Amino acid sequence: MPEVYETDRPDVGAGYRFSRTHTFDEAQVRAFSLAAGDENPLHVDAGYASGTRFGGLIASATHTTSLLMGLTATHLSPKGSVLGMNFSFDLLRAVKATESVLLEWVVTSVDARPKGGLRLSLDGAMRALDGRTLVLAQGHVSFAPRTD
Repeated sequence: MPEVYETDRPDVGAGYRFSRTHTFDEAQVRAFSLAAGDENPLHVDAGYASGTRFGGLIASATHTTSLLMGLTATHLSPKGSVLGMNFSFDLLRAVKATESVLLEWVVTSVDARPKGGLRLSLDGAMRALDGRTLVLAQGHVSFAPRTD
């Protein structure tokens, strides 16, 4: 299981941070792309991809963005009920099929929802372990904290 990091604050309020690491490999990149219906040879054909400017397979956008969205659900669901509302992404750099990355989110604001619960606004990123930003993200989730 990847290591998970979070801030010391106990509540999920503005400034709350959470992250985890992920390491891609060629088999995973190929399998995810095919499962998503993306047969782009940059994601599935190592021979083809090695002759491109990337020098090898790269992860598909559906793969990288799914990992970021999945982290919000996986991390927040033990703390309450969570449902993604919307997400947007800026794909800045290709993610190599052998790369290790840090996925991270910070809650930027919390608003009460008219029918109960909260709307969390989040800023996120996927960064290579050398600090290069690969993907930037923004999102909103509906969140109802556990009361027990």
